[in-house]
Amino acid sequence: MTAVADRPLGPELARTQTISQDADVLVIGVTSTEDGPVIVPEDLFGDVLGADVRNELLDQLGTVGAKGKAEELTRIPAPAGMNGVSSVLAVGLGSADDLDAEQIRRSAGVAARALTGVELAVTTLSGLNLGAAAEGFYLGAYSFTPFRSGKSAPKPDERPVARVELLVPEPEYGSDALLRAQLVAEAVATARDFVNTPPSHLFPAEFAERARLLGEAAGLDVEVLDENALEAAGYGGVLGVGKGSSRPPRLVRLTYSGGAKKVALVGKGITFDTGGISIKPAANMENMTSDMAGAAAVVATTLLAARLSLPITVTATVPMAENMPSGTAQRPGDVLTQYGGTTVEVLNTDAEGRLILADAIVRASEDDPEYLIDVATLTGAQMVALGTRTPGVMGTDDFRDRVARISRDIGENGWAMPLPAELRADLNSKIADIANVAPHRWGGMLSAGLFLKEFVPENVQWAHVDIAGPAYNTGGPFGYIGKGGTGVPVRTLIAVLEDIAAE
Repeated sequence: MTAVADRPLGPELARTQTISQDADVLVIGVTSTEDGPVIVPEDLFGDVLGADVRNELLDQLGTVGAKGKAEELTRIPAPAGMNGVSSVLAVGLGSADDLDAEQIRRSAGVAARALTGVELAVTTLSGLNLGAAAEGFYLGAYSFTPFRSGKSAPKPDERPVARVELLVPEPEYGSDALLRAQLVAEAVATARDFVNTPPSHLFPAEFAERARLLGEAAGLDVEVLDENALEAAGYGGVLGVGKGSSRPPRLVRLTYSGGAKKVALVGKGITFDTGGISIKPAANMENMTSDMAGAAAVVATTLLAARLSLPITVTATVPMAENMPSGTAQRPGDVLTQYGGTTVEVLNTDAEGRLILADAIVRASEDDPEYLIDVATLTGAQMVALGTRTPGVMGTDDFRDRVARISRDIGENGWAMPLPAELRADLNSKIADIANVAPHRWGGMLSAGLFLKEFVPENVQWAHVDIAGPAYNTGGPFGYIGKGGTGVPVRTLIAVLEDIAAE
């Protein structure tokens, strides 16, 4: 996958059966027990970590108080009998009874962040789950520095680890798992790069151009509608939101044709959201650079589906606009006509994401997909209900539950939410077919889902994923997630596509 910026998005990953003489650090996994820490896996790498070396490592870990609790880091000198590394980094995995792929991914991510200034690290975490370990190291080492000058650019001892070698017991062990992990991690990092690029440099036309270049490089069919084409076709939602900005909107369509079964992906691409005339408070408005995270995720996922050669057809329909206040901006009280003919009374211009999504959902549905997933940083109510790390999943019951379950299985924590029928009446408009918001704040995430439901054909299996909190980390790093764009829910989307392809 071509990077959004011309730089590596993560460390080089490779499999190895030995510890290179050039390696700087060996990363091992340690579980916690009542009797103290235990190095795992216990027997897969006997040639590398013999009994004497293990015992010396455990003695050192006990001496410095290591417990093996989840994501605990302990750096110790390498035993004299170990060739090729000067130090060992033990990363906690918690209780062996609770150990799963997500914990390995998180612990690998924490270890990766501790390896700054390291050229080559070797790890045994690959003996537990090679794919999860590879994803964790790659994503944990991700950093975004294109806009740093020499004044603040990372010094050599501050740069992320350059290469991680994953120990394997035999030559072909884990080759397919590593390839998939690398492609998935690159897709997540590509989405992160899109989200982290400031709105001064990623506005609708530029976002569309970057998506076009990536799509064409991946062999996808690409269509880009500019403001004139949008007006001619009647995309009233995208045009209404974008008309307050001097930088006009776009709609991008990327199609990977891999099989008869069709899946539509739709992503909200608001490159910056001031709220428009219903302007947001100034505090923390800079975080609205992330309001195109849904678009970033579906673009990256569609490219990934092509790289994985999935036997299905995936089409991303991506509306892009900048929501600004100006003399040309839409006003509260305006009525617009969505693509397809539905009229909407705009009561709040800060509920703009659903307007551009509605246009895109109707267009995506014209392709007669069996499944449709839309992804958006849609409502602050998502964070009120579920916090900053749990996406809300709404839609048709069976598919909603399926997407949420898969999201939890792969560690992105999606949670199924209802679309209560009684809330629909609150979207009634006195002058148009529907209003874009309810006259109260109760169940705001659910009301937004009900609005989108109006535009989804009844015969389509549909899931709406609200990632307002999970898409952008404003707090401290955790697991394999740093500050800024997270790439959520790329891993959920590709896992759902793989599940559909396996039907």
